[in-house]
Amino acid sequence: MLVIVAPGQGAQVPGFLAPWLELPGMTERFERWSQVAGLDLRHYGTDADADEIRDTAVAQPLLVSAGLAAAVALFGDVESAPEPMDAVAGHSVGELTAAALAGVLRPEDALALVAERGRGMAEAAAQTATGMTAVLGGDRDEVLAALESHGLTPANDNGAGQIVAAGTTEQLEAFAADPPARARLRSLSVAGAFHTRHMAPAVERVARLAETIEPADPRTRLLSNSDGAVVADGGEYLQRLVQQISTPVRWDSCTETLAELGATALIELPPAGTLTGLAKRGLPGVERLAVKTPDDLERARELVREHAESTALQQEGRP
Repeated sequence: MLVIVAPGQGAQVPGFLAPWLELPGMTERFERWSQVAGLDLRHYGTDADADEIRDTAVAQPLLVSAGLAAAVALFGDVESAPEPMDAVAGHSVGELTAAALAGVLRPEDALALVAERGRGMAEAAAQTATGMTAVLGGDRDEVLAALESHGLTPANDNGAGQIVAAGTTEQLEAFAADPPARARLRSLSVAGAFHTRHMAPAVERVARLAETIEPADPRTRLLSNSDGAVVADGGEYLQRLVQQISTPVRWDSCTETLAELGATALIELPPAGTLTGLAKRGLPGVERLAVKTPDDLERARELVREHAESTALQQEGRP
């Protein structure tokens, strides 16, 4: 069973888009996508520095466009071509990439939504001094209890012993001064407390745009960050996308669902590495491929072909 996953904010690094723009037709594609997003995606993905692409309003459209570009290079026309995959999932903003791969959103609709999402979340983050801290290790119950005692939200429950705490700067400072036993804390370079109540203004903003979009039902299994469920209704998935802005990401639940479905191979779209790293512990025995540059496409295509051949044999009743 082949799974395609798309990473969330924080995975971007300066210049990561440059090699993808060298592929045939990509420069023209990014010119169109830049018009939709209202950003010069080529500039931000090639020439911008780390501070520029840390901006939420920039990072989110950049991530989705990069994932879509790699999917086009791997699969062809992601809008109409049948997808040789059994499941697709995205982490946080990566859910918009996943929705486009599954056919719920047109690429242009995904980019319009993510641009509005990024602007809305950046504005919401500017209202209060907030942030996020990764909590690595420690007893899970003790970590969650410590977060609650400090008024923090487990904004990302990534499984594999990793939970991301989010809240005000003061709350995070108090938490850092009194960490859970055997846990390591790492402050994240993000602009605010994403996936918490602090993002409520962004939910309202994105909801207005979502009302103008007509989603289709997914053409493959599409997982939701809310609870790891496979969502078969496009309208419901779009609603979940909007509400997810201010509610925690349960990637641990998505991992559990993929295990239950019988995942055997996982391909992560660029900027790849984070989700394949989590899968190393959360999905043991599953072949993992982080597609970081076009040089990784050959192996990705081999995995797709191997999957297609295996599926065909199973359909014929052959081992």
